[in-house]
Amino acid sequence: MAGAAPADEDGSPKKKKQGGFKTMPFILANEVCDRFATAGFNANMITYLTQQLHLPLVEASNLLTNFMGTAAFTPVFGAIIADSYAGRYWTIACGGVLYQLGMLGLVLSALIPSLRPATCSNTATTTASTATSCQRANGGQLAVLYVSLLFTALGSGGIRPCVVAFGADQFGVGGRRPGGEQKWSFFNFYFFTMGLAVLLALTVVVYIQENVSWGWGFGIPAIAMFVSVLSFVVGYPLYVRVKPGGSPFVRLVHVIVAAIRKRKETVPEDAAMLYQNKELDAPIAADGRLLHTNQLRFLDRAAIVTTTDAVDSGAEPNPWRLSTVHRVEELKSIVRMLPLWAASITLIAAASHNFTFAIQQSRTMERRLSPRFEIPPASMIIFTTLTMLVSLSLYDRVFLPVARRYTGRQSGISYFQRMGAGLAVSVLGVLAGALVERKRRAAAAEHGLLDSPGATVPVSVFWLVPQYALHGVSDALSTVAHMEFLYDQSPESMRSSAAALFWVAGSLGNYLGTVLVTVVQSASGGEWLQDNINRGRLDYYYWLVTFLMLLNLVYYIVCFHFYTLKSFEVDAADEPQRQQDGGEERSVERQNELCGGQIGASRNSEGPV
Repeated sequence: MAGAAPADEDGSPKKKKQGGFKTMPFILANEVCDRFATAGFNANMITYLTQQLHLPLVEASNLLTNFMGTAAFTPVFGAIIADSYAGRYWTIACGGVLYQLGMLGLVLSALIPSLRPATCSNTATTTASTATSCQRANGGQLAVLYVSLLFTALGSGGIRPCVVAFGADQFGVGGRRPGGEQKWSFFNFYFFTMGLAVLLALTVVVYIQENVSWGWGFGIPAIAMFVSVLSFVVGYPLYVRVKPGGSPFVRLVHVIVAAIRKRKETVPEDAAMLYQNKELDAPIAADGRLLHTNQLRFLDRAAIVTTTDAVDSGAEPNPWRLSTVHRVEELKSIVRMLPLWAASITLIAAASHNFTFAIQQSRTMERRLSPRFEIPPASMIIFTTLTMLVSLSLYDRVFLPVARRYTGRQSGISYFQRMGAGLAVSVLGVLAGALVERKRRAAAAEHGLLDSPGATVPVSVFWLVPQYALHGVSDALSTVAHMEFLYDQSPESMRSSAAALFWVAGSLGNYLGTVLVTVVQSASGGEWLQDNINRGRLDYYYWLVTFLMLLNLVYYIVCFHFYTLKSFEVDAADEPQRQQDGGEERSVERQNELCGGQIGASRNSEGPV
C-alpha cells in the first residue's frame, strides 16, 4: 500500500534532517528532569503527610494512592488532546507548564508557616501514632495541598502519554524511516535513563527533605521541572512532529454505532465483501491498513455495504452508518488488548505500598550506617531503582544475545513472555515483604516494643532489600514490555492513547490499593493496619496481596493464550524492512505465505510465557 507521506503538526512534510538520536538529548533531558521532579516529590510524600501535616497513617496512605491514581488517569485526557487536536509536542509543552505551577504551590506550602500546622512539641519522637495529639492540618492548608496536587496531576496528563510515543516517532514506525529498527532499543534506553533520574531523586532529594528542609526538598524538583520544560522547547526545530489525525475515539464510536444500526444484517463469510477504502484510510494508516480478523465478528456489521450506503457514487460514506475494515479492526485491536493490559493493574497495586507501608516499616528499623548518618526511610526505594537499572543492563547486554541464539528472534523473547516473567517475579517480591514483616514484628515483641512505635526495632533495615530488589527486577521485565506491547499492538493513529493506557493501569492500580486497604481495614476491625505497625498485622496484609498476585498471574496466562496479534497490509517493497508485530522477525515460512503484498490475520504464535 502506498500511504500518504507523514506530515508535521503544521501540515508540512517531514524533513529528513528531523528525528533520530540527535533529538534524544532534548526529549530525554525533558523526561529526566520530569521524572526527577516526580520521584523527588512522591518518594517521601508519606513522611510529609504524617509528620508535617500530621495525618493518620491510613488516611495519608489513601490520600497518596488516590492522588497517584488521579495523576495516572489524567493521561487519558492528554492523549485525546494529543491524538485529536494539539499533537504530541504542544501537549507535552503545556503539560510541563501546568506541572511547574503545581510544584511551585508545593514549595510555597512548605516555606510559608501559615500553610502548614504548627510543629509538634517533640518532633524528634513524632510518629504516625502520635500525630493525632498534634495539630492536624486545617481545611485551608489541605486545600492548598490539593490544588497543588491537582495541577501536578493535570501536568502529568499532558506529559506521560506523549513522551514515549513522541520519542519513538523520531525513529519512525514500521521501518519506513531510517532508524526505525532502533525503536525497541529506545524503549529500554528510555526506561534506563528514567531509572537514573529516579535514583538521583531518591538519594539527593530525599536526604534534603529529611535533613535540610522541605522547602529545598520541594524546591529542587521545581527547578528541575523548569529545566525540563526549557530543554524540551529548545529542541523544537529538530523534532518529527506527527500531525494529529482527528479524534480516534470518535472513529471508535462510529464503528459501534454503525454495528448497532446494522445488527440485523448477516456478516458475509467472505471478508473481501466488507467495505474497504484505501484513500479514506490513508491519513490514519501510513504504517499499513489493518487486515480483517475473525474475532468480535459483531463489529464487522459496521463494514457491511447495504443499498442505502451509496458507496458507488464516489462520495465518502456516512461514518455513522458505514466504516472501513481498517477502522473496525482499530476497535478490535483495542478491545483485544484490554484483558492483557488489565493484568498490570494488580501489579501496580502491589508495588504502590512500597511508597507507604514499606517506608513506615523502614522507619522503625535500624538504619544507622555510622554515628552521624542514618538512611532516610524513603531512600530504601533506591534498591528498586538500582536493581531495575542493573536488570535492564544485563537484559540488553547478556540475556538478549543468548536468547537470540536459542530463539532466533531479534528481540530474544517476546514482550508477552517478558511481561509474564515480570508478573511472576512480583509475586516473590510481595512474599518477601510478608516474611520480613513477620521477622520485624517478632523482634519487636521479643524486645517489648509492641507499644513503643517510636522505638527502633533491632532488625537491620537491609532486610527490606530483597522485596525492593525483586520489585525492581519485576519493573525491568514487565514495565518495559507493557509499554512495548501497548505501542506495538495499538493502531498507529492511537499510540498516544495507548500510552495513556499504560498510565491508566497505574491509576487503577493505585485506586485498587486504596480499595484493598479500606476493605482490609474494615474487615479486620482496624487490627491489621494500625498507626502503630508493631501492634498491627501488616504481614497478614502482605500474604493477602501475595495470593491476589498469584491469581493475577494465572489470569494473565489464560488471556495470553487466547490473544490474537494484529496484522496489516504492506507493500511488497517494504516487506524486507519490516518485523512481525510482537517484536520478532517473520520466519521464512511466513514470508512465503505473502501474496499480493498482503499478510493474513494470524493467531498469536509466540512461545509460552
